Amino acid sequence: MEVLLFRPMILNLFLFLISSSLVCIVAQDCGRNQVTKTIVVDKSGRTGFITVQSAIDSIAENNNQWVKVRINAATYTEKVEIPYNKPCIYLEGEDRHSTIITYNDHQQTDISATFSSFPDNIIARSITFKNSYNVPPSRNLPHVKRRNQDNEVLPALAARIYGDKCVFFDCSFIGFQDTLWDVEGRHYFKDCTIEGAIDFIFGYGQSYYENCILNASSSGFVTAQGRSGKNDKSGFVFRGGALIGNGQTFLGRAYGPFSRVVFYGTYFSSVVAPAGWSAWESNLGSGTTYIEADCKGPGANTSGRVPWSKKLRGSKMAKYSRSSFIDRDRWLSYLPVCW
Repeated sequence: MEVLLFRPMILNLFLFLISSSLVCIVAQDCGRNQVTKTIVVDKSGRTGFITVQSAIDSIAENNNQWVKVRINAATYTEKVEIPYNKPCIYLEGEDRHSTIITYNDHQQTDISATFSSFPDNIIARSITFKNSYNVPPSRNLPHVKRRNQDNEVLPALAARIYGDKCVFFDCSFIGFQDTLWDVEGRHYFKDCTIEGAIDFIFGYGQSYYENCILNASSSGFVTAQGRSGKNDKSGFVFRGGALIGNGQTFLGRAYGPFSRVVFYGTYFSSVVAPAGWSAWESNLGSGTTYIEADCKGPGANTSGRVPWSKKLRGSKMAKYSRSSFIDRDRWLSYLPVCW
């Protein structure tokens, strides 16, 4: 199993620099659920913007009203970044199978992402975010291909998400190692597909994944969640959806001493390793919160699980509902989208 040993050091340093320099950032409410402006990206040049980044660059700094960027169907080979001073942006593709943003950067966790989103209040819908490094060009879901054996396995992020109150509907995230860096903040992923092999959903986010398909393209680890203390609100909750793929994969490993990951009502194929969960290096797993509740399928047999994981019934899961875990202030009801 390939493991990137220097990633924790880079991640902790990067998060320290962010928290030290951005204390003045204030979340906007974005004018509740009204889109005030729509701009269009079309690769053929029929509109004013032929790249996604150029459309984002055109939006005023410190924007406090929803601006929709409608992205016409095409494959956009570019790295896209939404900077801290541009909140309230709604990216909308035609559908995730035909609206694709892709790049193949790699080497370092903190600079390789195809899509980087830093501010609060960001929405993306019906878009595929892909890092093509180590991902074969020919893919037909749900039959998963393995990585290009000619390339060294390196961090190659499809997306990294920093801001609070960010939402992704009907999106795909495709990579191999470190596909989705769920860095920090409250995030809601609904009806998405996330594909990878090694720690392909990782970070310190407080995030709810509803009805998402997790596609393990090789043996490895689905999650690496970094919760650092008992009072830390972060964690990943997976409600419904399915985990499919190839090889034998662990549901998660303890990226932090109090790592928290919950699967509730999820279908597990036989891809799930019998032990289910793994400690990270010297972490013995005793402080973690790893829960499986009402899961189904051949991989849901918990008889061989590590002793520090938990199996609960749905009646004990109220604190992990969407409203309790990420939406106590009802911010999801003020978005300019319906689901």
